[in-house]
Amino acid sequence: MQAKVKWTDGVQFVAESGSGHALVVDGSPEAGGRNTGPRPMELLLMGLGACSSYDVVTILKKSRQDIVDCQVSVEAERVDAIPAIFSKVHLHFMVTGKDLKPAQVERAVTLSAEKYCSASIMLGNGGVKITHSHEVIEA
Repeated sequence: MQAKVKWTDGVQFVAESGSGHALVVDGSPEAGGRNTGPRPMELLLMGLGACSSYDVVTILKKSRQDIVDCQVSVEAERVDAIPAIFSKVHLHFMVTGKDLKPAQVERAVTLSAEKYCSASIMLGNGGVKITHSHEVIEA
């Protein structure tokens, strides 16, 4: 896996993945940016949410659950020091489907957190307290 990041101006960068997808990363105006893209630490949270959601959806589909939507809200706290690393992260999954079994949704969230989500496990092993919750919504 590879990525490239190129500085463009101020504190704005263009990040390109090894698969050829690109996005703009920028800072706030207070930090010298123009607010043209997400902050680097926001990207970490978005990656964590996407990684775990991928697992949850895949596990539920393999379990033959009739899932029609999956959203995750990711909230984090950072330490008040430099580096301002994450101290806590909470992921709340909202899974919508037809006749979903709540135990299957809970199992999918747990398996992602404890076994499959590389981003979650990596951050957790680095000392970040990661918690999860979920709700099942009938379609």
